[in-house]
Amino acid sequence: MAAYVYVLGSEHAGSRRTYVGWTTDLDQRLARHNAGTGAKSTRGRVWALLYAERFKTRSEAMSREWHLKRDRLFRKALGAG
Repeated sequence: MAAYVYVLGSEHAGSRRTYVGWTTDLDQRLARHNAGTGAKSTRGRVWALLYAERFKTRSEAMSREWHLKRDRLFRKALGAG
């Protein structure tokens, strides 16, 4: 089953944030974040998908997520980091 790594962006009261995660269903995961049932750190904000990559396996996606979480320059270049 395919897995995805994604970067979400949000701006609230002048504060910009990004969130990096992985999933097997991008649309469902974004909806859960925006409904307040996603990760605790994403609650109370409106999120937009800024970037996504598709991988063949969950382990590949999780490895890429680890790297993207540490790449602040990449996230900042997306416009919300």
